[in-house]
Amino acid sequence: MNKIGVFYGSTTGTTEDVARQIAEKLNVPSGHIYDVSKITEDLIREYDVLVLGTSTWGVGELQDDWYDGVKILKQCDLSHKYVALFGCGDSDSYCDTFCDGIGILYEELKDTNCKFCGTTDTTGYTFDSSIAVVNGKFIGLPIDEVNEDSKTAERISKWVEQVKLEIS
Repeated sequence: MNKIGVFYGSTTGTTEDVARQIAEKLNVPSGHIYDVSKITEDLIREYDVLVLGTSTWGVGELQDDWYDGVKILKQCDLSHKYVALFGCGDSDSYCDTFCDGIGILYEELKDTNCKFCGTTDTTGYTFDSSIAVVNGKFIGLPIDEVNEDSKTAERISKWVEQVKLEIS
């Protein structure tokens, strides 16, 4: 069985809350959920599957703690690891950069030879543009707790089941 670690960058606590919901659905114990500011190469080596979550700030920027986190990830051998991305954004106020943080993580990690899993169909989302859309699908799970919080639990459940299938 694949060992899963969940890493999140959260400024206001929203992404942390979503990370904990995802971890619960994946049966990941709380001791394997980390604030990305605590990430180390040794920690990354422990896991077969990395679930990485970020919020999107400003006009499509990565959450601050991820800038150092990405540098550490890029120093690691990710060639035998699955990476599942998720992120929080505001599809109403920031419809042109909705969940761009997911797209930034993807762009930063796509040349590491990791295997991405957990793409999400854009159907059911209202937004104008997102760099998290790759080949017509979100490259991870976008969550909008500001405008669509009533859809969060269902979106997480559906995504987690897909990720489980892809990593098995």
